[in-house]
Amino acid sequence: VQLQASGGGLVQPGGSLRLSCVVFGFTVDYYAIGWFRQAPGKEREGVSCISSSDGGTYYADSVKGRFTISKDNAKNTVYLQMNSLRPEDTAVYYCAARYYDCSVRGPDFGAWGQGTLVTVSS
Repeated sequence: VQLQASGGGLVQPGGSLRLSCVVFGFTVDYYAIGWFRQAPGKEREGVSCISSSDGGTYYADSVKGRFTISKDNAKNTVYLQMNSLRPEDTAVYYCAARYYDCSVRGPDFGAWGQGTLVTVSS
């Protein structure tokens, strides 16, 4: 079981990035995929999640209206489209998987990707 996150980079405030999480070893048809982030000196934060059961989505209040999570079952990939980025969005972003339904708690996720760094700065 492996998750591979990519798509991070340096972007100016107000810009956009799309993160990808490719899943190997199991299908996203049956697993919820969550995105978490951790900024320097801060605790890990749940950002978004997409459920396997009904495709339901969750967003942290800090990203609602700016971030969109989606998945492509054929490619076994989950995306996080991030628009209107702010300096406070700077963090390492991780994708993680748990069976079936979403959770906001990191410990509920059993498989994690390696993280991709997003830096929002002018």
